[in-house]
Order: sequence, then C-alpha cells, then structure tokens
Amino acid sequence: MGDTLSPIERSERMRRVRGKDTAPELLVRRMVHKMGFRFRLHRKDLPGTPDLVFPRFHAVIFVHGCFWHRHPDPRCPLARMPKSRLDFWEPKLTGNCLRDLRDQAALNAVGWRILVVWECELGDKEQLQNRIRTFLEEPQCE
Repeated sequence: MGDTLSPIERSERMRRVRGKDTAPELLVRRMVHKMGFRFRLHRKDLPGTPDLVFPRFHAVIFVHGCFWHRHPDPRCPLARMPKSRLDFWEPKLTGNCLRDLRDQAALNAVGWRILVVWECELGDKEQLQNRIRTFLEEPQCE
C-alpha cells in the first residue's frame, strides 16, 4: 500500500515535525521538574545538544522519538519503517542512529552519563519516573 497523502501533503506534514520542544520532551521536562530536579536545555556546547542537561550530576537525558531514532526494541510499534520511498528513509533514519551513537560516545569520553528516554516509554509514567530518579541519584564515580 502506498502513501495515503499526496507528495505536497506529505511534505507539509513532515515540515511540521519539530526538532526540540516536542510533546514527549515537554512531558519529560515537566515530570523531572516536579520531581525537584533542575536542568538546562539543549546545551549546544555538548555533543548531540542533549534535551535535558544536569550539570550538577554530570548527566544528560535525550528524549528520542521511536520513529526518528529507530528504537531498537522489536516490541515498539512506533519504530516501524515507512512503506514508501525507502531509498530516502533508509539512509536518513540509519544516519540518525549513527549520529546518536557518535554523540553518545563523545559525551561518554568526556565523562557525561547518558539516559535515553524513548517516546513509547511515556505511557508508564510511574516506571519512567523511577528510572529517571534512579539514573540521577546513582552515585557518580570520580
């Protein structure tokens, strides 16, 4: 089955996709703020411009969309590959994954701890909150 939208409609829809301040990112930010943690946003001096930066904990959180960042969990319904224009989407999405890995390696190399929150994990808010709290409160090795 092909695309249900015309090329012009598809282009307009894709143009509306945001890179920052997405709904999942805003949800995580509100959750973390309610938990009492304070953070900085999108520090451009760090590899990958992390979504949330916790300088005090030397930790960052990336909030990844399952489609755009190719969530590797085979149970994730949001990480499907498009059915049309694979010649465009395959290299684009693979490139996103490779960039993420490079950015995470660069952050690790300079001592930052990293947590990736996937869009599909936002359904179980209590579990996500526990995961974030554990990540931020775990002792740091010097």
